[in-house]
Amino acid sequence: MATTVKKGNHYKLSLEQLSVLKEEKRDDNTLELEFSNHDELFEIVEKVKSKKLFNSEEESTEFALGLKLFTEVMLRNKKHPLFEDLRPHIVDFMKKLKSS
Repeated sequence: MATTVKKGNHYKLSLEQLSVLKEEKRDDNTLELEFSNHDELFEIVEKVKSKKLFNSEEESTEFALGLKLFTEVMLRNKKHPLFEDLRPHIVDFMKKLKSS
């Protein structure tokens, strides 16, 4: 599923389930997502890893990717009422993260 490329870096993310807690929940599908982001995500992941904020590099990667995916959608949808209460807190959080 391709998306229209706008300004920014273009990425492809692939997600597949490797194991499950309950076998009846097994899903052999693969989720592939193409998206753009104004940041260089590999650089961001390395910066977060270097801060050693979490117990492992894997957690740092999960955090960095999740946060960047979420905040990019929020930026593109600035006026969406869903984000209006959260936006000031995210701004403060990002400042704290960048200064740590």
